Order: sequence, then C-alpha cells, then structure tokens
Amino acid sequence: MKASVIVFPGSNCDRDAAVALEAAMGSTPKMVWHGDSELPDSDLILLPGGFSYGDYLRSGAMAAHSPIMREVVRRANFGTPVLGICNGFQVLTEAGLLPGILMRNSTLRFICKDVRLRVERNNTPFAAQYEEGQVVRLPIAHKDGCYFADAATLYLLESENRIAFRYCEDDGAVTGAANPNGSSGNIAGIYNETGKVLGMMPHPERLVDPALSGTDGAKMFSSFVEALH
Repeated sequence: MKASVIVFPGSNCDRDAAVALEAAMGSTPKMVWHGDSELPDSDLILLPGGFSYGDYLRSGAMAAHSPIMREVVRRANFGTPVLGICNGFQVLTEAGLLPGILMRNSTLRFICKDVRLRVERNNTPFAAQYEEGQVVRLPIAHKDGCYFADAATLYLLESENRIAFRYCEDDGAVTGAANPNGSSGNIAGIYNETGKVLGMMPHPERLVDPALSGTDGAKMFSSFVEALH
C-alpha cells in the first residue's frame, strides 16, 4: 500500500500521521509539499491537522487553493480515498470535496481534550474494524471545529448515511453536554457520496499506541490498510 501525506505551511500533525501510517502499513508514506503540482502513486491521501497558513481568512481556505489540491481533488473524484483530519477536514470543505463548513467553537475557545465518539457507519475503508454504534475515545484540538450545514444538507447527510461519527456520552447517548464545540447534530465527521472521502475533527493518529494512552485510533489506520491492500 502507498500513501501520501500533504504538508502545508502550518501543518503540525503531519509527522504524527506519517508515524501512524507507517506502523499500520509497514512502509513509509510520501510527504508531499503543498506547492507541488504532482502526487506520487497513492492508494490513500491524508490531509493532516495543524494551522495551514496560520488559519488566515478562514481555517483551510488558503490551503484549499494550494497547487497540490488540484491533484488531490482530481484523484478524489476518480475514487482515491482521502482522509482529512482536523485542519484537513476544514481544507476538504473549503475545496468542495465535502459539504458544510467548520466554524468557530460555540465556546469561542480553543479546546484540547479527549472526547467520546459513536461510530455511525462502518461499511467504509476507514471504519471497517469498528462496530457500528461502538463508542471510541479520541482527542480533539481545535478552535474552529463547529460543523455547520443548512437544513437541506443535514437531511441529505442523514438520509444517505454519510455521518461518520457523532460526539456522545460514555454510553453512546448523543447529548448536548457531549458536544464540545456546538456542531450541528453532534457531527464529528462526515463522508462524501461514495464513502471514500472522510473528514473528521478528532485525531485518530494521536491514539495508536499504548504509550500514547490508548489505541482507539489504530483501528482506523488498520481498517484502510486492510481495505486497500
């Protein structure tokens, strides 16, 4: 399996993502600079977390127009799986690969803590090793993580089973108290129409080893390695 990690100026989770990918794949992913116009042959493209371009204008807005994103969009439209984590999710929405936007947290504060997520769908390359309805623990670290979409888009996401994860309580209950940032419908991640593009605010790459206090994120990486081999 071959993977590429896109590196923007301001990315700060690119190496974490590369380490998690290498542990799952057994090979080193390619680190691709945002200013490049070509991508190596890739079975998976990962847009990492961070603060691309310092989050000027809107988070992800400038990165979405980086030269490499033209190729990322082209590959995604031809079916190459793409995973956007945190800032990567923001870039995917700004690039038009996913609907909706990521707004300032309802608290207007940066939030860095572990949250519980309920797996809403597991029949995709990203979540096959989770159980539908399973509750997992992953960290978040964002100030612009409030997912917002209009009523028609939210209805479409629901009706097409495109919600990947929701913020929840320990027992899986989806409540306002479990929503850390005010996201519509407690949404923590969504898929595109094919299920091959996933954007999510929590960081699976930060919980892939017992030394990091947990392994709930590891199943995501092993899921797409198994699916794409």
